[in-house]
Amino acid sequence: MARSEKTGGRGDVPLEEIKRQLATELKVLEHEFRVELPREIKTAVAMGDLRENAEYKAALERQAYVRARIGDLRERLSSLSLVNMDRVPRDRAGLGSSVKLLDLDSDQEVDYELVVPEMASPERGKLSIASPIGRSLVGKREEDEITIETPAGRRNFELLKLVTIHQKGQD
Repeated sequence: MARSEKTGGRGDVPLEEIKRQLATELKVLEHEFRVELPREIKTAVAMGDLRENAEYKAALERQAYVRARIGDLRERLSSLSLVNMDRVPRDRAGLGSSVKLLDLDSDQEVDYELVVPEMASPERGKLSIASPIGRSLVGKREEDEITIETPAGRRNFELLKLVTIHQKGQD
């Protein structure tokens, strides 16, 4: 697989795999929306009084959820199709970058990797580039100081080390 399709270093899930997973979920939900839910609604309607028909109400709620999820998946797949790894900065933090930060308030170091939202796992050090912390890191260089607004208050960091996705690909 070409480096431009990867989200990061060894062991990371390539963007193409994320797109495949989302497309599979979309296909399953579209089948449910077009085939299974209409059948469930038809069966529930045949049961009679719709005002007190729990099956009918549940099927309608599921239909609304599936419709919304299908829209979300289509939008996300479209967004992921536009990702061009050649446009990710080579000298600043961006998608796939690993960063070592010094928390200037607690003097502790933390490591993060900036990933697409589908791969985010803060407990494993993988931050979405769409998260508040991820957004504040994008475009930063080594030695930059960063102030991040969190629900717990303002936090101050220094970017100690930066390894971009392009540098990872050279390993």
